Amino acid sequence: MEQVVITGMGALTPLGNSVDSFWERLARGDSGVSRIETFDTSRFKAQIAGSVRGFDAEALFGRKEARRMDRFCQFALAAAGQAWEDAGLHEAQVDGERLGVYVGSGVGGLQTLLDQAAVLRDRGPERVSPMLVPMIISNMAAALISMKFGALGPTVSPVTACSIGNTSIGEAFRLIRGGGADIVIAGGAEAALSDIALASFGNATALSSRNDDPAGASRPFDAGRDGFVMAEGAGIVVLESLAHARQRGARIYAEVIGYGASSDAYHMVATHPEGDGAYRAMRAALAEAGLRPEQVDVISAHATSTEIGDRSETLAIKRLFGEHAYRVPVTANKSMTGHLLGASSAVEAIALVKSLQAGIVPPTINYETPDPDCDLDCVPNEARRAELSVGLSNSFGFGGHNAVIALRKYA
Repeated sequence: MEQVVITGMGALTPLGNSVDSFWERLARGDSGVSRIETFDTSRFKAQIAGSVRGFDAEALFGRKEARRMDRFCQFALAAAGQAWEDAGLHEAQVDGERLGVYVGSGVGGLQTLLDQAAVLRDRGPERVSPMLVPMIISNMAAALISMKFGALGPTVSPVTACSIGNTSIGEAFRLIRGGGADIVIAGGAEAALSDIALASFGNATALSSRNDDPAGASRPFDAGRDGFVMAEGAGIVVLESLAHARQRGARIYAEVIGYGASSDAYHMVATHPEGDGAYRAMRAALAEAGLRPEQVDVISAHATSTEIGDRSETLAIKRLFGEHAYRVPVTANKSMTGHLLGASSAVEAIALVKSLQAGIVPPTINYETPDPDCDLDCVPNEARRAELSVGLSNSFGFGGHNAVIALRKYA
C-alpha cells in the first residue's frame, strides 16, 4: 500500500482568497460573515452569508472563458491552480495517465440556471444559452480541472452534499494508496448564494436570523445558536503518493492516514439524533489509520451551528472517545467562515493541515453561553497553542452522508 501525502493546497473562502490569508484570519478568530449585497434580501428571514470577496474571474481567466463558467467552476479552477502551483507541479513532468481529479459540488451551477430561466421567461427559448447545461452540471468543475492540467486518469465528481470535500479526499486517498494514480487533485467548490437557496433554507428554519449581528451569527456549540450561515468558496488539495513526492523532491505538508464513510439511513435533512452515522465514520477513519482514540490531538468538527446537529456530533465524539472526549480540543471553523456546503470539508481539511503544521488550534468564536448538551472543549473564542501530531476532520451532509479523514503531521 502506498502512503499518501498532501503536497499542494488552494482556497477561496469568506476569510480570504488564498490559503495563507484564510489561515491567518482563521487563527486570529475573525469572522467572514456579512450582510448579503448581491441581491435584495429585505423579505428574507436570513440576510447574511459568508461571501467570497475580491474575486475577479475575468482577470484570472479572460472575459470569454469566465463567461462560459458558473461561479462554482471559477472557484474550483482558481483554487486548483493555486494548489497545482503550490505543489510545484507547474515545473514538474507529470504523467497524465497517472493524474486524477476528484472534485465535487453539492448544488452545481444554480445561479446560471436561475439566470437562464429568466432569459427563457423574458426573451424566449431562442435566447437561452447553448452553454446552460455544461455550465450547471456538478461534474464540470472536475472536468475543467482535468482539461486544464491534462489529467487523463480517473476524473470523478462526488456528490455527497456537505461531506463532498472529505469524500473526494478520502476516495482519492484510497485510489493512490491502491496504486491507481500517482497524483489526484481533490476537493470541493460551491457558489449557491442565491435568492432561491436562501429562501428555501430560511423557510426550513435552518438559517440563523441574527441579521443585525452577522459576525456573531454562526455560533457552534453555543446555547444561543439558531441555525447555520450560508457561505461559498472552494478548497482543493494535491494528494500524491509518498514515493512520487519524494522522487520529485516535493514539499510535503501532511499525510492522509485514514478515511471513514457511512450513512445515517435516517432522514433527508436531519442528522441521526444520537450521531450514529458520525460515530461509525469516525470509528472507521481511526481503524484505517491504526489509531486509538487517545492518539488524536485535535478534532475539526462539522459543527454547523444547528441545535440538533451540534448536539448529535457531541454525542458521537463522546461515544467514540470516552473520557478522552473531554481532553481533546474540538474546533469549529464554521463559526468564522459560515457553512460552505459542498466546499466546507475541503476548506476545513486545509485548515487542519495548517493547524498541525503551526501547532495552533483555531478557536470556535461566538461561544458565550455553554450548552450542557455540548460540553466538549470547543476552544472558545481564542486560538490555542498545542503539540499536535494527528487530527480528525468531520463532515456530515444532507441525506445522511458522513465522511471523516484522519491526517498526520509530516516530519
